[in-house]
Amino acid sequence: MSRITISPRIRMTPFHESTVAAGLSDLTVYNKMVLPTSYGDLKAEYDRLINGVALWDVSAERQVEVSGPDADACVQYLTSRDLGKQKEGQGYYVAMCDHAGRILNDPVLLKLSGNRYWFSLADSDMLYWCRAIAAEKGFDVEVCEPDVSPLALQGPKAEDLVAELFGEHIRDLRYFGFIETDLDGIPLVLCRSGWSKQGGFELFLQDGSRGNELYQKVLTAGEKYDIGPGAPNHVERVESALLSWGGDTTPESNPFESGMGRFVHTDTDVDYIGKEALQAIVANGGPERLLCGLIVEDETVDAWPLPARTPVRHNGEEVGTMSAIVHSHRMDKTIALAQVRRDLVEQGEVVQVEGPAGQASATITSLPFL
Repeated sequence: MSRITISPRIRMTPFHESTVAAGLSDLTVYNKMVLPTSYGDLKAEYDRLINGVALWDVSAERQVEVSGPDADACVQYLTSRDLGKQKEGQGYYVAMCDHAGRILNDPVLLKLSGNRYWFSLADSDMLYWCRAIAAEKGFDVEVCEPDVSPLALQGPKAEDLVAELFGEHIRDLRYFGFIETDLDGIPLVLCRSGWSKQGGFELFLQDGSRGNELYQKVLTAGEKYDIGPGAPNHVERVESALLSWGGDTTPESNPFESGMGRFVHTDTDVDYIGKEALQAIVANGGPERLLCGLIVEDETVDAWPLPARTPVRHNGEEVGTMSAIVHSHRMDKTIALAQVRRDLVEQGEVVQVEGPAGQASATITSLPFL
């Protein structure tokens, strides 16, 4: 089996020692940091996420912090969503685009106290982008990557565990709502969020030297809930149609064809990067492609991600690409995510895909699957 060579270019997480002790078997690299992907039993990890509570090291979900007198203006310029109603303690799902309207990242933007924001990132080098834009526009801000590493608790039992750790008041947090708090003196931001649709919270650790201490405290408290290790689960994320930037998107993708249209405001007075290009897409009738689901006639798939996007064809013509294909345990069907020509998506056409066993028929369907 091939191995990843670790060097100073690839960072370990503050929880790495604990994840190894928990049986870490597989990992990838995300934002120049290791990201656990399995502990040796993907089905058990899926079941834990769906029915119990799973503990995820998602430190690789790095933050870009923007702070200073012009923080509001700078963050708005970087974001294609009108932020005028965002309040402290509230997160917004946003698209960050280039000047041609191509999506560069789909972070959650957290508005903290003290005129600070965190972009909680997908896998791309937005620190450099944000610094360059801030300098070019002359914004009076500081842009940095803070010492912040999220630890996620996901699953239907996560809320009870988090309430036991932090108090019953956490049940009042709305989705993407957060508080700045601590656990036995360990500083963190507690947010109702996570890369699943099974409910849960992320503990944004603000002192990397205390990562294993935090992990063990949570693990011990979670024993009564049968807590166990896990990672962002590929099968569940496809069932739930959670966008994977760089996986479900191409370098040319715009937010409208990536399922993010409702988070892009083209009819607002605020200015932001890519606004004219995004307005032109709307004026011209919308995107040429759409993110869609596929029900695939192929039973040979496994639970791991595709190593590369594969073509989607209709009557022999390539009309899109498939980015993920899995067997859904809850649906007992083979399902997939794809970007496909818009007219075919709207008609729910039958297309052909290249699955693990070769050519297979697939029926276009709406998202999410579940």
